[in-house]
Formats: sequence, C-alpha cells, structure tokens
Amino acid sequence: MLHEECGVMGAYDFDGGNVAIDLYHGLYTLQHRGQESCGIVTNDYVSLHTVKGKGLVNEVFTKDNLGTLTGKIGVGHVLYGYTGDDNDGVQPIVSRYCKGSMTIAMNGMITNYSELRSELEHRGAIFQSSSHAEMVMNMIAVARTQTHSAEEAVMTVAKRLKGAFSIIVMSPKKLIAVRDPYGFKPLSLGKRGNTYFFASETAAFDVIHAQTLCDVRPGETIKIDDNGVTHYDDGVGKVRPAQCIFEFVYFARPDSFIDGNSVYQARINIGKELYKACPVDADVVVGVPSSGLHFALGYAYESGIQYAEGLVKNSYVGRTFIKGTDEIRREAVSIKLNALRGAIEGKDVVLVDDSIVRGTTSANLIKLIKDGGARKVHMRIASPPFMYSCPYGSDIPDRQQLAAVRMDIDGIRKSIGADSLGYLPMSAFERVGLKPDRYCDACFTGNYPDLLL
Repeated sequence: MLHEECGVMGAYDFDGGNVAIDLYHGLYTLQHRGQESCGIVTNDYVSLHTVKGKGLVNEVFTKDNLGTLTGKIGVGHVLYGYTGDDNDGVQPIVSRYCKGSMTIAMNGMITNYSELRSELEHRGAIFQSSSHAEMVMNMIAVARTQTHSAEEAVMTVAKRLKGAFSIIVMSPKKLIAVRDPYGFKPLSLGKRGNTYFFASETAAFDVIHAQTLCDVRPGETIKIDDNGVTHYDDGVGKVRPAQCIFEFVYFARPDSFIDGNSVYQARINIGKELYKACPVDADVVVGVPSSGLHFALGYAYESGIQYAEGLVKNSYVGRTFIKGTDEIRREAVSIKLNALRGAIEGKDVVLVDDSIVRGTTSANLIKLIKDGGARKVHMRIASPPFMYSCPYGSDIPDRQQLAAVRMDIDGIRKSIGADSLGYLPMSAFERVGLKPDRYCDACFTGNYPDLLL
C-alpha cells in the first residue's frame, strides 16, 4: 500500500537552461520527507527524460544519470512508504495519451480514492499500482480530452478530489501546481533569476539560492508556461483552511516557513509552553535529535534549566517514525543514537521529544539515557497525545496501535520507563500562533475537516 507523506518539487527555466541539478539539490533538502524512493523527470520539449528508483537521493542519482536529465521543465519527488516489488508506484509518474505526455508528482492522500478509481475502471482504465497519483493522472487525462487546456483539466479534477493533495503536473509545455482547498500539505512558489520553482518546503529554495515568492494558497492552481506565471483562485476560500499541524511538530525542517510561519520559532515557542504546562525540577534538558531539539531549547529557555547535548546522532540513519515495522524501528533507534555519558551521568534529565506514537521509540530512548548514567528521566512531549489515525497521508497507524488509545498517561509513563511524563496541552498551539481555525488537529482530537470521512 502506498502512503504519501512525501516531498514534491518542480522547476521551469524561462532561459532554457537544464533544471535537473536544481531539482536534485532541492530533493536532497526534502529528503527528510521521504527516504524510500525518489525520482526526477525533465522535459526538453522533444522528449521526457526520467531517472527514478528506490533509495535515497544520493543513491538513486549519479553524475552520469543526472547528465541525461536535460530540459527546461522538470518535476521531482521523494517518497517514504512505497513497498511494492517494482518501480511502478515510484514518482514522478509518466504517461502518454492522445494529448501528448503528462508527468505527475503528488504529496497527500485522496480519501475518495476507491470511489474514483472504481469509476475509472468501469470506463476501461488500467492501473499499474495502488498509487493515488496514478489515479489522479488518469482523471486529468480524461478531463483533458473534454477541456481546452491542461490547467482547466487539473482544476476540473481537483474539484472532485477529497482529502489532502499538493500536486505538480508537467504537460508538454506547462508546469501546473494545485493545492487542496484545506491546504493540508504545504506547497510554495520560489524564483531565482528567470527560473521558477515549486517545493513542499521553502528550505528547498534556500539551498538553490532562490527567493520564496508565496505559498500556493489552499485551493489555488498556478500555471507556468512561456507566457509567464498565472494564478487561478477558483478553488480558494471554499472551505476553512486546515493545514496539517504536525508539519510544525515533526515533518517540516526547522529552516522552513510553512504558510508564512517559521517552523523554528514555532518549535521554540512550543517548548516554552511545554515547560509552563509541565514544569519539573531537573539538572539538564536534552532534546531527541533531530525533531526534539528546538522544543528542548524552548523548554530550557523558559525553565532556566541547562540545555545539554545528551544524545549523539548517527547522521547516516533515517527517521524511525517512517520506518515500516516495529522491528526495523527498534533496530534503527539502537544504532541511530548514543547517550553522551559525560553530559547526563548522575543527573536528573528532562528528555524532550516531538511525540509518542506507539511508545516503542520512547521506551528505547529512556533506557538509553538511563544506561548512560542518568539518575531520573522526565519525559516531555511537544504535542498532545495521539488519539486518532490520519487519512490524509501521514504515517500514523491504526488507533489500536497508538499508546494513548491503549493506556492512560500514567500507563504510558510506566510502559516507557519514565519517572514522569507530560504532554503539551491543545490550548498551547493557539498561544504560539497556530490557531485552531486554520489547522488540522484531527490526530489529537478526531475532528476531521473533510466531512465525508
């Protein structure tokens, strides 16, 4: 099954230069959003050129194959959860039909996928994978035969899609981006000279020295072609925005801005609120690398407790939240981090992490800290308890696997071996500027914005 908490990127060079290297560096910056597979497709107005496969960006792409990716337009993708035996579901996905070629890269999950796919199958469509992107591509191809332009086809299809999606489509001479009306998944527009870029996070623009121009607004479609950049707002303002709040808790890089908000500053402020809600006497504050570090800094700033680097990270090991099985997840934790004994031995430690999902990782972390000589470990979590699964593409497991569903807070504390345990209250998000009328917090509250769920 394909799950899609992914990263997407697109590029269009009005001067006709090759965009592959920029896409490569951008995808490298977005690697945290997907570590299972990646791909780039470029378009030189004559042919499409594709390199994609399973593995990290620096594993799939080489100096030689990057040289084959010629063209002034291109689309890139990183994916975390494709578990098939072949590359059919690895994005970007390319097709050819009566109007020419189409390439699609998508981040998200279509909640009415089964209904729409069944409709296409009854019309004779043939699918090569369970990818939601492939289904959307089929819909756009059908719509294109009934509309006057590729962008009109994309907008027609977007109206029928439910759930979360940030999509980049490359037609023979156009680059088109669309974001769902709720804006669940981030997407921004940037520029360097005469080259324009789309990316899931603004940090991708920084690494290629591009300027962030704007966010793609929830419900907006943006087209780039030889005539320039055109914004279509037909889908804007139809529903209350509901950007994924977990972007600020875990997914996004701290150097990104999501819908105008600094992820770094939000995490510092959340850490401060975490101390106010869950104070404790201790000797040092330790953040779990990497997503817990800035929460821990905020906690230390507010509490006055010394911040310490109590865990050393092996940078060559991927993120455990997105690993496929509990066994792989446990193995990854054991080689990913090591306790820094000199910083924690004989001390009471506040250990700050972004979340507790199943509880396996937290238990391993606390054991690691205590084995490193800590006297006590007080666990502090920079989000409320996970209570509900996510149908919008985030890899949150079924409810019965969630620690907070199976146990109360004291039960979780005992199961992970913490001396105390505290969570961020829901009200803290609003105090740091993440107002509930603009964000989806369904994983904590069960209040799914999409009423069809």
